[in-house]
Amino acid sequence: MKRVLTITLSSDWKADLEKASATMQRGMKSGEYRGEVLNFESPAVSFGKLTERRWNLVRELQCAEEPVGVREITRRVKRDVRRVHDDLAVLLELGLIERTDDEEIVCPFSDIRVDMHMRAA
Repeated sequence: MKRVLTITLSSDWKADLEKASATMQRGMKSGEYRGEVLNFESPAVSFGKLTERRWNLVRELQCAEEPVGVREITRRVKRDVRRVHDDLAVLLELGLIERTDDEEIVCPFSDIRVDMHMRAA
């Protein structure tokens, strides 16, 4: 199964939680995978967590044909091991990447969509 992630921006977490619950319930009834959502409350929070270097790690892992170790991903992006390790920890916490049983890193999503909508007050 190909996993799909949509990254959204919304400060109304209660409405988003209700929407996610309804989507999950429809998916459970139909047996169809409906994708996954990662929401940030503001652009500032999103950009603070998803920096350019972290996006580069996600892209590199998404393009990898198999899970890779921390040292290998560090070599591929030509960065310091400690800084890459710190960035991977944030991405793991967000759920954008995962660890395998062998402690290697993988991006489980075949498709990642960023849905940013700004509206005048």
